[in-house]
Amino acid sequence: MSALLIEYGLFLLKVLTLLAALGIAVALVVGGIGSALSRGRGAGAGAGEGKLRIRKYNERLDDVRESLSISLLDPAARKQAEKDRRSRDKRERKAAKVAAKKARKQRGKGETITPDETRPRTFVLDFQGDIRASQVEALRREVTAILTTATPEDEVVIRLDSGGGTVTGYGLAATQLERIRGAKVPLVVCVDQVAASGGYMMACVSDRLIAAPFAMLGSIGVVAQVPNFHRLLKEWNIDVELLTAGKFKRTLTLFGENTDEGRAKFLQDIERIHAQFKEHVDRYRPTLSIERVCTGEVWCGDDVLEHGLADALGTSDDYLTRACEERAVLLVGWREKRGLMQRFSGGVEEAVDRFAVRMLDRLQRARLP
Repeated sequence: MSALLIEYGLFLLKVLTLLAALGIAVALVVGGIGSALSRGRGAGAGAGEGKLRIRKYNERLDDVRESLSISLLDPAARKQAEKDRRSRDKRERKAAKVAAKKARKQRGKGETITPDETRPRTFVLDFQGDIRASQVEALRREVTAILTTATPEDEVVIRLDSGGGTVTGYGLAATQLERIRGAKVPLVVCVDQVAASGGYMMACVSDRLIAAPFAMLGSIGVVAQVPNFHRLLKEWNIDVELLTAGKFKRTLTLFGENTDEGRAKFLQDIERIHAQFKEHVDRYRPTLSIERVCTGEVWCGDDVLEHGLADALGTSDDYLTRACEERAVLLVGWREKRGLMQRFSGGVEEAVDRFAVRMLDRLQRARLP
Protein backbone atom coordinates (compact mmCIF):
# COMPACT_ATOMS: atom_id res chain seq x y z
CA MET A 1 0.00 0.00 0.00
CA SER A 2 2.80 2.40 0.89
CA ALA A 3 4.53 1.70 -2.44
CA LEU A 4 1.29 2.54 -4.25
CA LEU A 5 0.98 5.82 -2.38
CA ILE A 6 4.57 6.73 -3.20
CA GLU A 7 3.99 6.03 -6.91
CA TYR A 8 0.78 8.02 -6.78
CA GLY A 9 2.55 10.93 -5.13
CA LEU A 10 5.36 10.90 -7.71
CA PHE A 11 2.77 10.85 -10.50
CA LEU A 12 0.98 13.87 -9.00
CA LEU A 13 4.24 15.75 -8.65
CA LYS A 14 5.01 15.14 -12.32
CA VAL A 15 1.55 16.34 -13.31
CA LEU A 16 1.88 19.46 -11.14
CA THR A 17 5.30 20.20 -12.59
CA LEU A 18 3.97 19.85 -16.14
CA LEU A 19 0.96 22.08 -15.41
CA ALA A 20 3.13 24.69 -13.71
CA ALA A 21 5.46 24.74 -16.72
CA LEU A 22 2.51 25.07 -19.10
CA GLY A 23 1.02 27.84 -16.97
CA ILE A 24 4.28 29.77 -16.94
CA ALA A 25 4.68 29.35 -20.69
CA VAL A 26 1.14 30.53 -21.38
CA ALA A 27 1.55 33.48 -19.00
CA LEU A 28 4.80 34.51 -20.70
CA VAL A 29 3.24 34.25 -24.17
CA VAL A 30 0.14 36.13 -23.12
CA GLY A 31 2.21 38.72 -21.28
CA GLY A 32 4.36 39.22 -24.36
CA ILE A 33 1.30 39.68 -26.56
CA GLY A 34 -0.22 42.07 -24.03
CA SER A 35 3.00 44.11 -23.90
CA ALA A 36 3.13 44.26 -27.66
CA LEU A 37 -0.48 45.42 -27.84
CA SER A 38 0.16 48.02 -25.13
CA ARG A 39 3.15 49.36 -27.05
CA GLY A 40 1.03 49.48 -30.17
CA ARG A 41 -1.65 51.52 -28.43
CA GLY A 42 0.76 53.82 -26.66
CA ALA A 43 2.11 54.13 -23.16
CA GLY A 44 0.38 51.61 -20.87
CA ALA A 45 -3.27 52.37 -21.31
CA GLY A 46 -5.10 51.73 -18.10
CA ALA A 47 -1.93 51.42 -16.00
CA GLY A 48 -2.63 52.35 -12.41
CA GLU A 49 -6.30 52.94 -13.17
CA GLY A 50 -9.17 51.33 -11.34
CA LYS A 51 -12.56 51.82 -9.78
CA LEU A 52 -13.79 52.34 -6.25
CA ARG A 53 -16.59 49.90 -5.49
CA ILE A 54 -19.08 50.65 -2.70
CA ARG A 55 -21.72 48.15 -1.54
CA LYS A 56 -24.32 48.57 1.19
CA TYR A 57 -23.95 45.91 3.86
CA ASN A 58 -27.33 46.85 5.38
CA GLU A 59 -29.12 45.98 2.15
CA ARG A 60 -27.22 42.72 1.84
CA LEU A 61 -28.25 41.76 5.37
CA ASP A 62 -31.86 42.76 4.68
CA ASP A 63 -31.89 40.64 1.52
CA VAL A 64 -30.66 37.59 3.44
CA ARG A 65 -33.26 38.14 6.17
CA GLU A 66 -36.05 38.60 3.62
CA SER A 67 -35.00 35.58 1.55
CA LEU A 68 -35.07 33.38 4.63
CA SER A 69 -38.46 34.72 5.69
CA ILE A 70 -39.92 34.12 2.22
CA SER A 71 -38.57 30.58 2.10
CA LEU A 72 -40.56 29.73 5.24
CA LEU A 73 -43.91 30.71 3.69
CA ASP A 74 -46.34 28.28 2.10
CA PRO A 75 -46.03 27.96 -1.74
CA ALA A 76 -48.84 30.38 -2.62
CA ALA A 77 -47.73 33.08 -0.20
CA ARG A 78 -44.07 32.58 -1.22
CA LYS A 79 -44.95 33.08 -4.90
CA GLN A 80 -46.77 36.33 -4.16
CA ALA A 81 -43.98 37.56 -1.88
CA GLU A 82 -41.35 36.91 -4.54
CA LYS A 83 -43.48 38.77 -7.09
CA ASP A 84 -43.83 41.75 -4.77
CA ARG A 85 -40.10 41.66 -4.11
CA ARG A 86 -39.24 41.78 -7.81
CA SER A 87 -41.60 44.72 -8.34
CA ARG A 88 -40.07 46.59 -5.43
CA ASP A 89 -36.52 45.90 -6.62
CA LYS A 90 -37.45 47.24 -10.05
CA ARG A 91 -38.79 50.47 -8.55
CA GLU A 92 -35.69 50.88 -6.41
CA ARG A 93 -33.34 50.39 -9.37
CA LYS A 94 -35.28 52.99 -11.34
CA ALA A 95 -35.16 55.43 -8.44
CA ALA A 96 -31.41 54.84 -8.05
CA LYS A 97 -30.83 55.63 -11.73
CA VAL A 98 -32.81 58.87 -11.42
CA ALA A 99 -30.83 59.84 -8.30
CA ALA A 100 -27.52 59.06 -10.01
CA LYS A 101 -28.49 61.15 -13.03
CA LYS A 102 -29.46 64.04 -10.76
CA ALA A 103 -26.15 63.77 -8.90
CA ARG A 104 -24.17 63.88 -12.15
CA LYS A 105 -25.96 67.07 -13.15
CA GLN A 106 -25.23 68.61 -9.75
CA ARG A 107 -21.55 67.74 -10.05
CA GLY A 108 -21.45 69.24 -13.52
CA LYS A 109 -22.82 72.50 -12.13
CA GLY A 110 -20.43 72.44 -9.19
CA GLU A 111 -23.27 72.06 -6.69
CA THR A 112 -23.00 70.21 -3.38
CA ILE A 113 -24.63 66.78 -3.43
CA THR A 114 -26.79 66.08 -0.39
CA PRO A 115 -26.66 62.39 0.53
CA ASP A 116 -29.91 60.53 1.17
CA GLU A 117 -28.35 58.66 4.10
CA THR A 118 -28.33 60.71 7.29
CA ARG A 119 -27.16 58.03 9.74
CA PRO A 120 -23.52 57.82 10.82
CA ARG A 121 -21.53 55.63 8.46
CA THR A 122 -19.27 52.66 9.00
CA PHE A 123 -16.78 52.21 6.16
CA VAL A 124 -15.50 48.63 5.90
CA LEU A 125 -12.18 47.77 4.26
CA ASP A 126 -10.68 44.31 3.76
CA PHE A 127 -6.94 43.70 3.94
CA GLN A 128 -5.70 40.22 3.02
CA GLY A 129 -1.97 40.40 3.61
CA ASP A 130 0.78 38.54 1.82
CA ILE A 131 4.54 38.57 2.28
CA ARG A 132 4.92 41.84 0.33
CA ALA A 133 1.76 43.55 1.61
CA SER A 134 0.85 43.94 -2.04
CA GLN A 135 -2.66 45.17 -1.18
CA VAL A 136 -1.23 48.38 0.26
CA GLU A 137 -1.74 50.20 -3.06
CA ALA A 138 -5.47 49.48 -2.94
CA LEU A 139 -5.53 50.40 0.77
CA ARG A 140 -4.02 53.83 0.20
CA ARG A 141 -6.62 54.61 -2.48
CA GLU A 142 -9.48 53.38 -0.27
CA VAL A 143 -8.30 55.45 2.69
CA THR A 144 -7.88 58.56 0.54
CA ALA A 145 -11.42 58.18 -0.81
CA ILE A 146 -12.94 57.69 2.64
CA LEU A 147 -11.13 60.66 4.18
CA THR A 148 -12.65 63.00 1.59
CA THR A 149 -16.05 62.51 3.22
CA ALA A 150 -15.70 60.83 6.63
CA THR A 151 -16.36 62.76 9.84
CA PRO A 152 -15.62 61.98 13.51
CA GLU A 153 -19.22 60.68 13.78
CA ASP A 154 -18.37 57.97 11.24
CA GLU A 155 -15.97 55.07 11.73
CA VAL A 156 -13.68 52.86 9.65
CA VAL A 157 -13.54 49.10 10.20
CA ILE A 158 -10.62 47.08 8.82
CA ARG A 159 -11.16 43.34 8.46
CA LEU A 160 -7.52 42.30 8.71
CA ASP A 161 -5.93 38.92 8.00
CA SER A 162 -2.15 38.78 7.73
CA GLY A 163 0.76 36.77 9.04
CA GLY A 164 3.19 39.59 8.24
CA GLY A 165 5.93 40.12 5.71
CA THR A 166 8.34 42.84 4.64
CA VAL A 167 9.03 45.76 6.96
CA THR A 168 8.67 48.34 4.20
CA GLY A 169 5.36 46.99 2.90
CA TYR A 170 3.67 46.67 6.27
CA GLY A 171 5.21 49.88 7.53
CA LEU A 172 3.52 51.71 4.67
CA ALA A 173 0.24 49.87 5.33
CA ALA A 174 0.34 50.87 9.02
CA THR A 175 0.98 54.47 7.98
CA GLN A 176 -2.19 54.41 5.87
CA LEU A 177 -4.16 53.47 8.99
CA GLU A 178 -2.42 56.25 10.91
CA ARG A 179 -3.92 58.68 8.39
CA ILE A 180 -7.39 57.63 9.57
CA ARG A 181 -6.56 58.26 13.21
CA GLY A 182 -4.91 61.54 12.26
CA ALA A 183 -8.22 62.66 10.72
CA LYS A 184 -9.97 61.94 14.07
CA VAL A 185 -12.11 59.22 12.48
CA PRO A 186 -12.56 56.24 14.86
CA LEU A 187 -10.69 53.17 13.61
CA VAL A 188 -11.68 49.60 14.50
CA VAL A 189 -9.68 46.54 13.42
CA CYS A 190 -11.33 43.11 13.41
CA VAL A 191 -9.07 40.05 13.26
CA ASP A 192 -10.89 36.83 12.47
CA GLN A 193 -7.84 34.62 11.87
CA VAL A 194 -4.38 36.12 12.24
CA ALA A 195 -2.62 39.44 12.77
CA ALA A 196 1.02 38.59 13.37
CA SER A 197 4.26 40.49 12.89
CA GLY A 198 3.54 43.07 10.18
CA GLY A 199 -0.14 42.24 10.50
CA TYR A 200 -0.06 43.26 14.15
CA MET A 201 1.97 46.33 13.21
CA MET A 202 -1.16 47.40 11.33
CA ALA A 203 -3.72 46.14 13.85
CA CYS A 204 -2.26 47.93 16.87
CA VAL A 205 -2.84 51.34 15.24
CA SER A 206 -6.58 50.96 15.81
CA ASP A 207 -8.62 52.77 18.45
CA ARG A 208 -10.28 49.41 19.17
CA LEU A 209 -8.99 45.95 18.31
CA ILE A 210 -11.41 43.01 18.24
CA ALA A 211 -10.10 39.45 17.80
CA ALA A 212 -11.99 36.22 17.21
CA PRO A 213 -11.54 33.72 20.07
CA PHE A 214 -9.06 31.58 18.13
CA ALA A 215 -7.39 34.33 16.12
CA MET A 216 -3.60 34.47 16.50
CA LEU A 217 -2.06 37.83 17.47
CA GLY A 218 1.45 38.95 18.27
CA SER A 219 4.75 37.79 16.77
CA ILE A 220 6.29 41.15 17.62
CA GLY A 221 9.72 40.34 16.33
CA VAL A 222 11.95 40.48 13.25
CA VAL A 223 13.37 37.54 11.35
CA ALA A 224 15.75 37.31 8.39
CA GLN A 225 17.55 34.41 6.79
CA VAL A 226 20.08 34.39 3.99
CA PRO A 227 21.29 31.18 2.31
CA ASN A 228 25.00 31.07 1.53
CA PHE A 229 26.54 28.99 -1.26
CA HIS A 230 30.16 29.95 -0.69
CA ARG A 231 31.41 26.50 0.37
CA LEU A 232 29.62 24.81 -2.52
CA LEU A 233 31.14 27.22 -5.04
CA LYS A 234 34.54 26.77 -3.44
CA GLU A 235 34.33 23.01 -4.04
CA TRP A 236 33.65 23.75 -7.71
CA ASN A 237 36.56 26.20 -7.85
CA ILE A 238 34.25 29.14 -8.56
CA ASP A 239 35.27 32.54 -7.20
CA VAL A 240 32.81 35.35 -6.51
CA GLU A 241 34.12 38.92 -6.55
CA LEU A 242 32.02 41.32 -4.47
CA LEU A 243 33.05 44.97 -4.76
CA THR A 244 31.44 47.60 -2.55
CA ALA A 245 31.93 51.24 -1.68
CA GLY A 246 31.06 51.64 1.96
CA LYS A 247 32.10 49.36 4.79
CA PHE A 248 28.66 47.90 5.37
CA LYS A 249 27.15 48.17 1.90
CA ARG A 250 26.88 44.39 2.06
CA THR A 251 26.93 42.55 5.39
CA LEU A 252 25.78 39.03 4.47
CA THR A 253 25.89 37.73 0.90
CA LEU A 254 24.58 34.73 -1.02
CA PHE A 255 27.80 33.69 -2.74
CA GLY A 256 30.68 35.40 -0.96
CA GLU A 257 32.36 34.41 2.30
CA ASN A 258 30.52 35.97 5.25
CA THR A 259 32.50 37.40 8.16
CA ASP A 260 31.77 37.66 11.88
CA GLU A 261 31.82 41.43 11.52
CA GLY A 262 29.21 41.26 8.77
CA ARG A 263 27.01 38.96 10.84
CA ALA A 264 27.27 41.26 13.85
CA LYS A 265 26.27 44.25 11.73
CA PHE A 266 23.36 42.35 10.18
CA LEU A 267 22.11 41.37 13.64
CA GLN A 268 22.52 44.97 14.81
CA ASP A 269 20.29 46.13 11.94
CA ILE A 270 17.64 43.56 12.87
CA GLU A 271 17.74 44.64 16.50
CA ARG A 272 17.30 48.28 15.48
CA ILE A 273 14.21 47.41 13.41
CA HIS A 274 12.87 45.37 16.33
CA ALA A 275 13.32 48.36 18.63
CA GLN A 276 11.36 50.55 16.22
CA PHE A 277 8.64 47.89 16.03
CA LYS A 278 8.37 47.86 19.83
CA GLU A 279 8.20 51.66 19.97
CA HIS A 280 5.41 51.59 17.39
CA VAL A 281 3.34 49.07 19.36
CA ASP A 282 4.01 50.81 22.67
CA ARG A 283 2.89 54.15 21.22
CA TYR A 284 -0.54 52.85 20.17
CA ARG A 285 -1.13 50.32 22.96
CA PRO A 286 0.57 51.87 26.02
CA THR A 287 -1.37 49.69 28.46
CA LEU A 288 0.39 46.46 27.49
CA SER A 289 3.81 45.40 28.79
CA ILE A 290 5.90 45.68 25.65
CA GLU A 291 8.83 43.68 27.04
CA ARG A 292 6.42 40.89 27.90
CA VAL A 293 4.97 40.57 24.39
CA CYS A 294 7.93 41.49 22.16
CA THR A 295 9.41 37.98 22.22
CA GLY A 296 8.05 36.90 18.83
CA GLU A 297 5.38 34.67 20.41
CA VAL A 298 1.72 34.58 19.35
CA TRP A 299 -1.37 34.31 21.56
CA CYS A 300 -5.09 33.69 21.15
CA GLY A 301 -8.31 33.76 23.20
CA ASP A 302 -8.20 35.06 26.76
CA ASP A 303 -4.40 35.32 26.58
CA VAL A 304 -4.82 38.08 23.99
CA LEU A 305 -6.90 40.10 26.45
CA GLU A 306 -4.62 39.31 29.37
CA HIS A 307 -1.57 40.61 27.50
CA GLY A 308 -3.45 43.67 26.25
CA LEU A 309 -2.99 42.77 22.58
CA ALA A 310 -6.73 43.25 21.88
CA ASP A 311 -9.65 45.02 23.53
CA ALA A 312 -12.41 42.43 23.06
CA LEU A 313 -13.14 38.98 21.68
CA GLY A 314 -15.60 38.66 18.83
CA THR A 315 -15.94 38.27 15.08
CA SER A 316 -16.25 40.91 12.40
CA ASP A 317 -19.65 39.45 11.44
CA ASP A 318 -21.06 40.14 14.92
CA TYR A 319 -19.63 43.65 14.97
CA LEU A 320 -21.00 44.64 11.55
CA THR A 321 -24.40 43.06 12.17
CA ARG A 322 -24.81 45.13 15.33
CA ALA A 323 -23.54 48.24 13.53
CA CYS A 324 -26.33 47.87 10.95
CA GLU A 325 -28.89 48.60 13.67
CA GLU A 326 -27.75 52.21 14.01
CA ARG A 327 -25.40 52.93 11.12
CA ALA A 328 -25.12 52.82 7.35
CA VAL A 329 -22.48 50.13 6.78
CA LEU A 330 -20.63 50.51 3.48
CA LEU A 331 -18.19 47.97 2.04
CA VAL A 332 -15.45 49.90 0.23
CA GLY A 333 -12.94 48.31 -2.12
CA TRP A 334 -10.58 49.45 -4.85
CA ARG A 335 -10.51 47.25 -7.92
CA GLU A 336 -7.54 47.66 -10.25
CA LYS A 337 -8.40 47.94 -13.91
CA ARG A 338 -6.75 45.16 -15.92
CA GLY A 339 -6.59 44.67 -19.65
CA LEU A 340 -7.85 41.60 -21.47
CA MET A 341 -4.44 39.95 -21.58
CA GLN A 342 -3.80 40.62 -17.90
CA ARG A 343 -7.12 39.06 -16.95
CA PHE A 344 -6.43 36.03 -19.13
CA SER A 345 -2.93 35.43 -17.80
CA GLY A 346 -4.16 35.98 -14.24
CA GLY A 347 -6.95 33.47 -14.81
CA VAL A 348 -4.45 30.87 -16.02
CA GLU A 349 -2.26 31.41 -12.98
CA GLU A 350 -5.21 31.13 -10.60
CA ALA A 351 -6.44 27.95 -12.30
CA VAL A 352 -3.01 26.33 -11.95
CA ASP A 353 -2.85 27.38 -8.29
CA ARG A 354 -6.30 25.94 -7.55
CA PHE A 355 -5.45 22.67 -9.29
CA ALA A 356 -2.19 22.39 -7.34
CA VAL A 357 -3.97 22.98 -4.03
CA ARG A 358 -6.60 20.33 -4.84
CA MET A 359 -4.00 17.76 -5.86
CA LEU A 360 -1.92 18.35 -2.75
CA ASP A 361 -5.04 18.07 -0.61
CA ARG A 362 -5.95 14.75 -2.22
CA LEU A 363 -2.41 13.47 -1.76
CA GLN A 364 -2.51 14.41 1.91
CA ARG A 365 -5.86 12.66 2.39
CA ALA A 366 -4.57 9.56 0.60
CA ARG A 367 -1.78 9.28 3.16
CA LEU A 368 -4.18 9.33 6.08
CA PRO A 369 -4.96 5.90 7.59
